Parts: sequence; C-alpha cells; structure tokens
Amino acid sequence: MFEATLKEAATLKKIIDAIKDLVTDVNIDATPQGLSLQAMDSSHVALVSLTLGQQGFEKYRADRAMTLGISITNLAKVLKLASNEDKLSMKADEDGQHLQICFSNSKQEKQTQFNLNLITLDSEHLGIPETNYSSEITMNSFDFQKLCKELHQLSETVTIEASIEYVQFSIEGEVGSGVIKISTNDSSNEKDTKQDKVTLSFALRYLNMFNKASSLCNYVKLMLACDTPLVVEYEIENMGSLKYYLAPKINENE
Repeated sequence: MFEATLKEAATLKKIIDAIKDLVTDVNIDATPQGLSLQAMDSSHVALVSLTLGQQGFEKYRADRAMTLGISITNLAKVLKLASNEDKLSMKADEDGQHLQICFSNSKQEKQTQFNLNLITLDSEHLGIPETNYSSEITMNSFDFQKLCKELHQLSETVTIEASIEYVQFSIEGEVGSGVIKISTNDSSNEKDTKQDKVTLSFALRYLNMFNKASSLCNYVKLMLACDTPLVVEYEIENMGSLKYYLAPKINENE
C-alpha cells in the first residue's frame, strides 16, 4: 500500500509543470523513505532526477518499495482539476492498476477524485555516477531564467565559463556575438565555491525548459566539470530536490 498527502497541490503542480516538456512516461519509485524518479528525454541529451523525502509530506506510507508507471502528460492534465491551495492525496494498492488522486478544499467544501491508470514501462535505473564538480555557481533562479530566455532570442547555444573571479555566459549567432560577465565578489545574488576554470557549451533550448522549475526555489545551483554534463539543481523546501543533467555540446555547430 502506498499513500501520500501534501498540504497544498501547488507543490506537485509546479514539479510536474517543470518536467512535462522533457519526459512523458516515467517510473516513480515509492519507498518507505520517499518518492524518486529518474528519466531521460527522448533525445537522450537531458536527464531529470527528482527526490522527495517522506518528511515533506503531511502523511506518507509505503509498506515496501513500489514502482508506479505514470504518464506525466496525463498527470499534468489531472492536476489542472486542483486549485493550488487544495490538499492533495495519492493512494495505490500493491500491484494495483491505478493511482487514486484526491483534491480537497475545506473552505469551498469541495472534493475531487480521479483514478489515473498506471502504465507498464521497462525498468531502467540510469545510475548517475558520483562526480567531483570543479565549479559550483549559485544564482537567483529568476535572474538565470531571464538570462537564458533573452540569450535564446539571439543564439541556440551558450558557452558558460566559470572561474574563481567570475562566471561568464557568451553567445555567437547570426545576429552577432555577446558576453555577460558576472563577478563572484560584488553581488549578493551570485555566490560560488569554484576551484578550477571550466568552459562548456550547452543548448539554450534545454536550459529554458529547466527554468520552468524556478517557481520551486529562489536560487538555482549550477555544477560544472570538464567533459561532464551540467547539473542544474533546484531545492524543494523541506522535501528534496529537482536536478537536471545536460550533456555539453562538442562544438558550437553541433
């Protein structure tokens, strides 16, 4: 038996909205410790990793480890039935065929129940290797969202260069070329714990999809290492984190 209750549906709505453009069908692992999922996008360029600890739920129960095959596309549609302040409850029997989702609002004296059909997916645990990141950058999530959105109007690719003194975002496209350089010493919104200089290029289209998670947290952490996928991490208060992994581009013309 699996049961979980959130005080507000807004939390799950924001999470699903942040991943639904990247992944469509996922296996959610429900264990006594909490919920987790790992899934790659169809192009195998980006990976989503979500961890929600049981301590963040108003009520949580998982008698044993269960795998719930969920259509993220359909779950997003079901969540539209809920208001942000609704209490959200989920329940599934072992070897059950559906996930029961309930929304309740005591102020409106309203209750909604939906049975979402579970699906069977090939179980593939991706296993993210442990990496020592030589550069970590913490930025205001809305500033990073705006930066990526504006740069994407000018180029498909951004090159991120991080050093002890600064982090730099540079682009080159048909319109021209440009650089945004942020000192790590003179801004309260940008902090870092960098050791080595790292320069990697990434597709702005994916970064803009990741930035849909900016509503989950005021800050975003970027972790870089040479020839290694970029990690974009958003903490979910009192619950866990949502991480995106993005493979670097080999060259600007890829």
